[in-house]
Amino acid sequence: MKTVKDYIRTIPDFPHEGIMFRDVTTLFSDPRGLRLAIDQLLEPYVGQKIDKVIGLEARGFILGGAVAHQLGVGFVPVRKKGKLPGKTISQDYKLEYGEATVEIHEDALEAGERVLIVDDLLATGGTAVAGIKLVEQLGAQVVSCAFVVDLPELGGRKVLTDMGLDVHTICDFEGA
Repeated sequence: MKTVKDYIRTIPDFPHEGIMFRDVTTLFSDPRGLRLAIDQLLEPYVGQKIDKVIGLEARGFILGGAVAHQLGVGFVPVRKKGKLPGKTISQDYKLEYGEATVEIHEDALEAGERVLIVDDLLATGGTAVAGIKLVEQLGAQVVSCAFVVDLPELGGRKVLTDMGLDVHTICDFEGA
């Protein structure tokens, strides 16, 4: 029986030399693989009080939307700067190989709402931390963060757990 990890391909030297890119598009394109990933992302949160699911750009939209649907809650995208049409708040962060800014609509969450953050991959934790900061700026609470892939050597899980957050991942890959 295939695991989620079996559906993910590795592309060496993308987007830069020395990076082993974990490509989840092969997971998404297979109906069994996609269902398996959604079910495993969702499982720890069934029955928990969650008001919204946040999906981090871009693959977190695919996963987060499906998880929100299954939980029967709303979905909120956290997008790259300049992609949302309404009034936004923004947060800068560092990537493994650069810097970026993400935004959320300033009216996307209400104070006190309980939020689950979803993305495809946890590396250094930079994107997730930026999303967490946006959620907190709006007065909501991050219940947990869920990812398909963890890259343990890059330390993202430790960054999030050191912030007092629960982290759920389905599989991990060694190396960057």
